[in-house]
Amino acid sequence: MAEFMSRPSSILFICRMNAVRSPMAEGLTKLLYPKQVYTRSCGVFAGERDPFVDSVMDELGMDLSNHHPKTFEDLAEEGFDLIVTLAPEAHHMALELTRTQHVDVEYWPTIDPTVATGSRAQIMDAYRAVRDTLKRKIEQRMQ
Repeated sequence: MAEFMSRPSSILFICRMNAVRSPMAEGLTKLLYPKQVYTRSCGVFAGERDPFVDSVMDELGMDLSNHHPKTFEDLAEEGFDLIVTLAPEAHHMALELTRTQHVDVEYWPTIDPTVATGSRAQIMDAYRAVRDTLKRKIEQRMQ
């Protein structure tokens, strides 16, 4: 029998650099559940904005041009119901930071599309695949 997971009212997504995976997840959650879920994202390290993220999110009508990569320390927020980690480094950090807190931490291993090579179309397809995978996972988790 599957364990019942309650629907979170606040989610923090963490990836390695808060430039690709976690901002995608934050944007998708805000797009799908604009009033139901308070959502933020951060990274283990602060990276640089990625124009491919802007492009694939724009395809869904989501404008991430105001996103600026930040670390957990930059975020300076606590009290999330759920922390979703998208990279191994993020998962280790989240477990360490939440040892004394009552917060659910879930690891959603997510491919880093920045390693994709080839034509612009092939790279865009890699970013779309990550976006679409995250969208499915978010929808499944929020059921």
